Amino acid sequence: MSQADYTLPPIETSEERRELWSHIDEAGGVRAYIRQEIHRQDLAATGNPEHMNASQRQRYKQAKKLEAEFRTALRKRTWAAYRETHLVHLGDDIFYNDLIDIDAFDIDNREQRREANDIPSIETVDELATFLGLTIPELRWLSYHRNAEASPHYVQFSIPKADGSRRVISAPKPKLKACQTKIYHEILSLLPVHGAAHGFVPGRSIATHASLHAGGNIIVKMDIRHFFPTIVFPRVKGFFRKIGYPEQVATVMALLCTESPRQEMEHKGQVLHVALQERCLPQGAPTSPTLTNLMCVRLDRRVLGLARKLGWTYSRYADDLAFSWHQDSEPDLAQLLGCTKAIAGDEGFKIHPKKTQVMRAKSRQMVTGLVLNATGGDEPNHPRPVRRLVRQIRAAIHNRKNGKPGKAGESLLQLQGLAAFVCQTDPRRGEPLMEDIRALIAAELAE
Repeated sequence: MSQADYTLPPIETSEERRELWSHIDEAGGVRAYIRQEIHRQDLAATGNPEHMNASQRQRYKQAKKLEAEFRTALRKRTWAAYRETHLVHLGDDIFYNDLIDIDAFDIDNREQRREANDIPSIETVDELATFLGLTIPELRWLSYHRNAEASPHYVQFSIPKADGSRRVISAPKPKLKACQTKIYHEILSLLPVHGAAHGFVPGRSIATHASLHAGGNIIVKMDIRHFFPTIVFPRVKGFFRKIGYPEQVATVMALLCTESPRQEMEHKGQVLHVALQERCLPQGAPTSPTLTNLMCVRLDRRVLGLARKLGWTYSRYADDLAFSWHQDSEPDLAQLLGCTKAIAGDEGFKIHPKKTQVMRAKSRQMVTGLVLNATGGDEPNHPRPVRRLVRQIRAAIHNRKNGKPGKAGESLLQLQGLAAFVCQTDPRRGEPLMEDIRALIAAELAE
């Protein structure tokens, strides 16, 4: 018989490859399946060549060749089926093994921990793919790490910071963003964060953060250096393991929620996005803000304990740590600063040495862009935007009402956003500004 008599039909769809893997699984694995198919087709060459004459030996060699060709074709098919149903490999420097099921780093009673937080039970990457609405190849494509990537899953751009430097934003593309949003809504948002955290927490804001410190005699502000880049892939993976997920699932979830900062480079006429450091939380992903709060729970608990012991009020908004002293006595600033720095270092963070500020009541006190100094008179102490911003918005509204054009690049929507910021913290001044801008927008639409 010729090889053509045993030509295998192509498997072109994912359904066909998954069905083939189910047959392989039933047979007991790839080797057992190949043996089974060779015997089913009666292609196993048998006999001892040493006891054959010349013609028998020739037929034996032809049978062995045909068996080898059929075995090679079967291996290609089984490999395609395996890749359809297994992640196999997840890229440079990423440890992953499809065969791992129990790991020494699994926490005790992880099922009970998941149940206590009412988060989904996901024990395998197959279940993770189903949870995210993906096939295994799609999951591998989204989580695969390359040090040099031709088409990354993020769009990077930068925005100016208050100090004149640039902040890099990594916005996930739609497919990955949908996965991150699912992880955020159905897992991360269900987990408790510390009460001292005010950033990216429903019901809390820069206003609630700053209000704790309004009217303080002394305000201390500290900044965590390279906050998002400090929370790297191993820490994120460890967090997912800590909340009760096994090794494989935690690895893939951490890959979906992290990315390396990248720089465009040209190599042999091709533009590549080259990783500058290990994977970390990207600013711009739906999962990153909540992950920072969840991974700072112990930091917040320890710093709050220190602050209470020393008589300070403490809260945190993202990477900004704020302390206020409301007593008439003089506090021990050196103890607060030194112990907070030590705790931050112990928790894997570093306090920015140039961004620590001590603001007394006789000077302007600001936290997250809001003025905290006592207003005097009958008004209660409350955070408020700087007067310069309010005057700027009023001037822009006045010019628009009198037919003058706005500044270059200044739109009514931008003014509305600034007025909303004022309204959030100072409704008495903000609401009239919002009403004027709404009227200007309505007039512009009517034209």
